[in-house]
Amino acid sequence: MKQNLSTAVTMGVRNGFAGLGLHLFFVIAFSAISCVLCAEDAPKKPLDVFIVAGQSNSVGFDANPAELTPDEQDSKTMFWFRCGDPPPDEYDVRSDGWTHLLTQPRGTPDTRGVQQRQYGNFHFPEGGFGPEIGFIRTLRKSTPDANLAVIKSSFSGTSLINDWDHSSQDAQGACYRALIEEVSTAIRHAEAQGYQCRMRAMIWVQGESDAQADITETYQSAILEMLASIRKELDAPELVALLGVNTRFLAVDDITPGMQAVIAAQEGAAEQSEHCVYVDLDGASLANKVHFDAAGTLEIGRRYAVAWQEWLKQSQPR
Repeated sequence: MKQNLSTAVTMGVRNGFAGLGLHLFFVIAFSAISCVLCAEDAPKKPLDVFIVAGQSNSVGFDANPAELTPDEQDSKTMFWFRCGDPPPDEYDVRSDGWTHLLTQPRGTPDTRGVQQRQYGNFHFPEGGFGPEIGFIRTLRKSTPDANLAVIKSSFSGTSLINDWDHSSQDAQGACYRALIEEVSTAIRHAEAQGYQCRMRAMIWVQGESDAQADITETYQSAILEMLASIRKELDAPELVALLGVNTRFLAVDDITPGMQAVIAAQEGAAEQSEHCVYVDLDGASLANKVHFDAAGTLEIGRRYAVAWQEWLKQSQPR
């Protein structure tokens, strides 16, 4: 009798635990499904994304990071970067994911030298920075709490015609393809973090390597075609291109005929497309005949930001 009672109690306890286990299973499963559905229904956080691209003054080759004053606002901005010397390769400096706005390290550059277009990624051992910092710091003055992001893909000594050709699958299109790859990957990662990305503008600092007196028509056509391709591939039809160049390249006290031709091409592109703006960088301080210094790099970033803000104002319905 005692044995039968003990057996009955044991079986009852087992059945109770089995029932409880089944109940817990359904509770946990329901909770998991609810969490997934809530995550899918949760509104995405808007993220305004800006691209920085071009050649060495976009990289910030001679912008000494030691001369940059820290700003706590920098930590609010998401930053993804890849920059260095052409072609895009394993020697580039990369963030390998999203970080916050900061100077970029020099990394371990290719040592083959300038004859192979290997310039050391940055002039200073500590690395450098491009117009992205001055640009964002200027925007932060009027929108301190906005969700902002910068994706940088810049390569020193590169030519629009010979390195950024959207139609080429060989070396002539290597920098263009790297740009599309970096931006696409960065956007995908941001969206996985719950952001709704809005491609806003591209800061383009380039033209020195294309400076020839007869380049105007070719450069203007090429920049417009490249921008059209970028907008299509990134599904960003409203992307605004902010175009600029070191106007004093190779002639600090003058503007060479070749630079005049590039300036005319960028101005012409801005006149031809309502989504292009020419940004005059003349007068920003220089480190030498080729590059802006740290103060000059901050200044051109500020000018790009002002140009963007002015474009926004003019594009608003009246």
